[in-house]
Amino acid sequence: MRVAFAVSEVEDLVKTGGLADVGKCLPIALKSLDVDVRIIMPLYKSIADTHPLVDACPAQSFRYGTTRYTFQVKQLELHGVIVYFIDCPDYFHREGIYSDGYEAFADNGQRFAFFALSVLHALSNIGFIPDILHCNDWHTALIPFFMRSTTCAEIIDEFAATRSILTIHNAAFQGVYAYRDVPILAEHSGHLPCGENDYANYLQAGLASCDFVTTVSPNYASELLTNLGSHGLSALLSKRPSKLRGILNGCDYSQWDPSTDNHIQHHYSVDSMAGKASCKTALQQRANLPIAEKTPLIGMVCRLTEQKGFGYILPILKRLLQHNVQLVIVGTGDPSVVQQLSELSSLYSTKFAFIQGFSNQDAHWVEAGSDFFLMPSQFEPCGLNQMYSLAYGTLPIVRGVGGLKDTVVDVEAEPHRATGFMFEAPQPEALLHCIRRALLCYHESPETFAALQQTAMRTRFTWQQAAADYRALYESLSRETV
Repeated sequence: MRVAFAVSEVEDLVKTGGLADVGKCLPIALKSLDVDVRIIMPLYKSIADTHPLVDACPAQSFRYGTTRYTFQVKQLELHGVIVYFIDCPDYFHREGIYSDGYEAFADNGQRFAFFALSVLHALSNIGFIPDILHCNDWHTALIPFFMRSTTCAEIIDEFAATRSILTIHNAAFQGVYAYRDVPILAEHSGHLPCGENDYANYLQAGLASCDFVTTVSPNYASELLTNLGSHGLSALLSKRPSKLRGILNGCDYSQWDPSTDNHIQHHYSVDSMAGKASCKTALQQRANLPIAEKTPLIGMVCRLTEQKGFGYILPILKRLLQHNVQLVIVGTGDPSVVQQLSELSSLYSTKFAFIQGFSNQDAHWVEAGSDFFLMPSQFEPCGLNQMYSLAYGTLPIVRGVGGLKDTVVDVEAEPHRATGFMFEAPQPEALLHCIRRALLCYHESPETFAALQQTAMRTRFTWQQAAADYRALYESLSRETV
């Protein structure tokens, strides 16, 4: 089974979010199942500057429309998996991946349209024609379209037997660009599947062209078929619901294990929990909060955006801080959220610490040192922090959406297998009620709280299982005819 895994970022090479975790961990797990998987991605400046690369094939060029495009293909081996890089300095040798840190690059539409075409030409020239071309999010969504387009006549026959999968990691980001801003799409102006007269929608074009659609949790797949949860994709996806499947992401326990975590000062495990109290003390010191072993500490690490639930958190935060509780929030993002959190942390400095910014060490310290982890998301395709939290015995407080509903079991819903606390209604009062349930459990039912921690720490969501599910899907698709 030959699989080309096209993705815009890969952890250990370049990362802006959870997509990079999948870009690294899923191919590695597939490789362990004897899948001949090759990653293909852009060669960003940060990678070119820091990694030794070799040529995968001679310099490449192709004509599309009236323009000739040239690029090179580099490669290296990452954890046993070959990674190919599309090297086009004009498009990818910049400070930043998608933006300069403040604004998205104006030519992102052209950059990733070029990347989609170059992937097909590179695979052809390398001689690696895959059984499955697995694409990820809008950055690679035009690959299935080009793979069947008569405008790629010189290579289209080579991919006649190749099946395409497009994985939606976050349907809120679809890659919508005016045709006038994407020269490579000039001859398709107004004719890409599902676009509007003047605009191309990369994700929707890919969904209409690919052979199968996956997303990162079963519950999110169900939400994508609804008007409310699909970000406008429900009509398109509902045309062939049998070609949509949610496969839950895994957790990289080699990095997120409190018994071996190099970022935390005190190790602990499900069989020896003493170190968690020491981690709590370390976090309180880091956050300049009073050392209070018996005060429940709620942690949160995320982008400070509406998606992460700050429309629920901010209206109830003052009332929450009237309780015997401590709160630590780490993150960066929306300036208005930053301002409000900064003001409240000054007002309630003995109970609430806001750490603006992000560091991997802070993320690990919050997971290890907190009693609860807060994730009241508006929507959450999969989520990884709740998986980390479970591994650290830090009970998640989540809204029942997307992957959060697939990975956290509410204590009132199923007491014998519960791992956290969940609310459903998209309302601040529902969140406050849920947090109060968690605090009541901590203060008045320590035996129940300890049992929840034990169940949580024994819960596992592995990349091996995700890879096995994907391999079965690959094999099923490869037996189908176009």
